[in-house]
Amino acid sequence: MSAHDPDQPRSYPDGRPLADQPQWRKDFPTDVPEDDYVGRREFTKFLVLTSGAFVAGQCWIAGASLVRKDGPYPEKSIARLDDVPVGGVVEFRYADDEPCILVRLAEDKLVAYGQKCPHLACAVIPRPDHGDIFCPCHNGHFEIEHGRPIAGPPRRPLPRVTLEVRDGTVYATGWELRTT
Repeated sequence: MSAHDPDQPRSYPDGRPLADQPQWRKDFPTDVPEDDYVGRREFTKFLVLTSGAFVAGQCWIAGASLVRKDGPYPEKSIARLDDVPVGGVVEFRYADDEPCILVRLAEDKLVAYGQKCPHLACAVIPRPDHGDIFCPCHNGHFEIEHGRPIAGPPRRPLPRVTLEVRDGTVYATGWELRTT
């Protein structure tokens, strides 16, 4: 390259003339004035395209939630009441094969939740002896009686499965919509 080459930058980042530059900069001239310049049009195009992609993504999420089928869920037999002792836990799958847990808190008190933590979908572990449900991924804790978060990063409660007991059998009958 010659000193008058149009691809050769006229000034260097350190401000020294070409003759005073180190040999590596002469051999590998990577600094050109156009590298640092972004015009208003290019910047505006970038902003419009990025904003458009964000809006399209939000519309997709909203549309998918409207189309999603949250109709009545089928009843599913989970366990015989006599097979679940007080403090006992039964794992089961319900509605679209979602992993769930059934916990018997007292003779007449049963609760069931989805087994995925609402924070990052890690499997939660019921601990009736501690009175909580534990998420080992980020040390999250939920109240065992209501499924509300009490410690750790989770901010939303566990999804609750509605239950019904008939003729000594526990049935899952649907999901309870909960946000707080």
